[in-house]
Amino acid sequence: MRKLRWGVMSTAQIGINAVIPAMRGCSNVEVVAIASRELGKARSAARKLRIPKAYGSYEELLADPEIEAIYNPLPNHLHVPWSIRALEAGKHVLCEKPIAMNAGEATHLLEAARHFPALKVMEAFMYRFHPQWTTIADLVGQGGTGTIKTAHSIFSYYNINPADVRNIAEMGGGGLLDIGCYCISASRLIFGAEPRRVFGIVEFDPKFKTDRMVSGILDFGEGTATFTCGTQMAPAQRIEVFGNEGRLDIEKPFTPSSSRPPRLRLQRDGETQDLKTVKRNQYTVMAERFSQAAVDGTPVPTPLEDALANMRAIDAVFKSGETGRWVEL
Repeated sequence: MRKLRWGVMSTAQIGINAVIPAMRGCSNVEVVAIASRELGKARSAARKLRIPKAYGSYEELLADPEIEAIYNPLPNHLHVPWSIRALEAGKHVLCEKPIAMNAGEATHLLEAARHFPALKVMEAFMYRFHPQWTTIADLVGQGGTGTIKTAHSIFSYYNINPADVRNIAEMGGGGLLDIGCYCISASRLIFGAEPRRVFGIVEFDPKFKTDRMVSGILDFGEGTATFTCGTQMAPAQRIEVFGNEGRLDIEKPFTPSSSRPPRLRLQRDGETQDLKTVKRNQYTVMAERFSQAAVDGTPVPTPLEDALANMRAIDAVFKSGETGRWVEL
């Protein structure tokens, strides 16, 4: 199997600790270079992760003719500009979530990508590639909970480090872009539709000026999804799906353990059933499937149109938080 040759743009922790190690488990991936704006950081990461090349600038990385694909885990405000530069350099792009700072930026990336039809671009929502979501999709699609009436998701952590990019507003920090985007993405996936309107309540940190707690309602017409995300709360993640015939409890919907099967529990007809699924590194599956699409010239699993739709919902939650009103989509 031919291996797609990758370069990693930055030494961000998500890449160093999760994505690059996971790529080692792919039969069709080879990480050949890593770049940082500080050459010392790139060389240190390259030694640690046994990556052959280290560059002291992103421009050098993009100029390497050996590299076919770029993984972009830069801060949110750099997702679109550097993804476009990677496309212009002839590279496929896997960009961390959220794809952009707002829907306008996401539209700009989508329009730019259309000028490079042979190149693949995808938002790195890794949770969608875990086998548990295949089980969830099959259950929902086959009416395992009956007609879905509502779903509730929670995603939170506690972080007050002023140096962390997640607490720097101008770099795209804040809870909704960092983790609330998962809640919205999963809600859209569960309902298999786009929300008609949204309502949001947004609480800002007075020092960081970032949103530290957001609660929202997504109205899908036949049902609703509610969520809360927070960056200064007790750590948690969970989704509960309620239908007219059953209830599904998803214990760790976004970052399940790769060492044990995740727990999915269905309650229906007075009985509780633990659904069978398997353990797998979702980052590995994501990299494998993206690489295969790039090598074969087939569509990526999650198109940019999906990323744009998620950004539109995020923008609407922010707007609702400002106005105190429902926002139509």
